[in-house]
Amino acid sequence: MGFHRYSSPYDWSRVAQYKDTAHAVPGGMVDLSIGSPVDPVPDSVREALAGAANGANAYGYPLTVGTPDLRAAMRSWLRDCRGVHDLSILGADTVPTVGSKEAVSLMASLLFLGQGDVVVQPRVAYPTYEIGTQLAGATVAKVDDVADVDSWAGIPGVKAVWVNSPNNPTGEVLGEGRLRRIVEAVRSIGAVVLSDECYAMMDWRGAADDAADDGTAPASSPCILREDVCGGSAQNILMLYSLSKQSNMAGYRTAFIAGDAGLVATMADYRKQVGQIVPGPVQAAMAAGLRDTAATRAQHTRYRARLATLVNALRAYGYDAQMPQGALYVWVKALGEDCWADMGALAERGIIASPGEFYGAPGYLRFSATATDAQIAEAARRLQA
Repeated sequence: MGFHRYSSPYDWSRVAQYKDTAHAVPGGMVDLSIGSPVDPVPDSVREALAGAANGANAYGYPLTVGTPDLRAAMRSWLRDCRGVHDLSILGADTVPTVGSKEAVSLMASLLFLGQGDVVVQPRVAYPTYEIGTQLAGATVAKVDDVADVDSWAGIPGVKAVWVNSPNNPTGEVLGEGRLRRIVEAVRSIGAVVLSDECYAMMDWRGAADDAADDGTAPASSPCILREDVCGGSAQNILMLYSLSKQSNMAGYRTAFIAGDAGLVATMADYRKQVGQIVPGPVQAAMAAGLRDTAATRAQHTRYRARLATLVNALRAYGYDAQMPQGALYVWVKALGEDCWADMGALAERGIIASPGEFYGAPGYLRFSATATDAQIAEAARRLQA
């Protein structure tokens, strides 16, 4: 499981010159590039963190698999927010991870993949899927649509398939039928589905329901572990979720893997040996974040409004912008010859986007809604000027 060298176009130093230009614009730079949350951490989370600061799970070594309370919270969240009613029936289990990025980057290695093994992923995707495969020494196979199972099922050596719904950066959401076909095809070749559902609670396809005050969470995208998707079994399935976006907990590094109990148990054992363990007080905060559905709904409301403002402003500027099906980004085709030409033009207005080349599509740009209301409004003013 030793690390191998990796290569990636995901190099933010290439954006520095555009940021220098944007900073010089009157009023300064409006950064819509990296999806880093800007809103307050829920009170429930901060109180839970403080309350656990001197508990047995703080001064003593924390449990790799999570405290009983955290394990209960993960199961309840899957049931109440994702429609996964009974992990024991599915043959599934959970393990918390130190944020989702380390889980993504280590996934191929913890599945013991290496030379000769192939990991399928979307062609336009979060760069860490590819980096994680390379770190394991395995081979990346990129396809336009992982739901088109014929595009990869016949590739020799396929051992895992990455699914990302809602997708970063495009916002595409895969429905139950497409997810079910992926699961069936993966199982037929003895591979593993790796379903990154970190934006699951940011689904914009239905009518706005943010005004509900009954304490329930907003509707989410379909989960790979739902019985109508997985066929009542978690065999060969691993799902990944993060609290970074729903609860503004990016700095807490709180995420978890759920799925095939045998695969999860092996991963938990290796995570214990290398010390990839969520700190004890953070486990308490994570449990609180999973249970605070009112805060999740409030954040959902903020992001829906910001995305709508961004979409309208980008249209006024000339982009063919649409409200995404899910996630927190507006993905648009560049107006110039490529993303870098547009990066230059936008920087002249003090706006920084994320170049599509970082995600495998140099003809596109990604605009993030993870900015304050004031920053989104200022970006809209500049785009519409």
